[in-house]
Amino acid sequence: MKKPLLLLFVLILIQSSLYAQSSVKVESKGSGKPIIFLPGFATPGEVWNTTVQNLPNFQSHVVTYAGFGGVSPVEMPWYGKLKSDLITYIEDQNLENITLVGHSMGGNLALDLAAYFSDKIQKVVIVDALACMREVMMPGVPAEALTYQSPYNDQLIAMDEAARGAYLDQMTQNMMTRPEDQAQVKSWMSMADRKTFVFGYVDLLKLDSRPLLPSIQAPVLIMVAGQPFGPGAMETMKNQYSTLPHTTFAFAAESRHYLMLDQPEWFNQQLSSFISQ
Repeated sequence: MKKPLLLLFVLILIQSSLYAQSSVKVESKGSGKPIIFLPGFATPGEVWNTTVQNLPNFQSHVVTYAGFGGVSPVEMPWYGKLKSDLITYIEDQNLENITLVGHSMGGNLALDLAAYFSDKIQKVVIVDALACMREVMMPGVPAEALTYQSPYNDQLIAMDEAARGAYLDQMTQNMMTRPEDQAQVKSWMSMADRKTFVFGYVDLLKLDSRPLLPSIQAPVLIMVAGQPFGPGAMETMKNQYSTLPHTTFAFAAESRHYLMLDQPEWFNQQLSSFISQ
């Protein structure tokens, strides 16, 4: 009886493994061509669970960032460490023919990796990610004007739980439709390390991925959520990615920002079709 149990344990270890660098945790499982799943800001890799289940013939590599999903925080600056440790992960694992799937900030990381590994990246899927969020949210504000220490950030750091809960309620209601999804994402965000949540967002606002775009040769699918901005959302995305050479856009008119939660059937169909071409 012991040998079959031991064999089962070994098979489980083979099928699923955990890798941890200082700023990222990566859970890998399955076999086939690799797909790296990069979640958005403050969201753990669990957000991809349903998506991964829908792709059983691929090897999934699901990332969670430092400060989120129970992963220990790291010192700021933060985003550059994520990028560096993901590059190390791909090199350590000898991954080839990679598909990158990145939601929101994960889309920026996907662009960084696609530009760095031009010979390893087969396809890229950008899920409602702006190439430069600052240009849309804070037009005319230069990156160097944004600092960790500011009255607004001090207020966010000092929030009590009631105020923080109300803040996260408003945030999640804007980003997904179903109350159960709002509650789940709020729970994940509530678990986040407070300084990573506040200062990491400064790192995100400083990003401008547009200079990388002309160098990315892999085909890229950009999924765009239509709510709450309507057709203007697609226009904004096309402007942001105008210098990306091989681009296909897919528009989900009724979805909010978390496309994989709001429109899972549409999302999975678009993703499966693109990566199987």
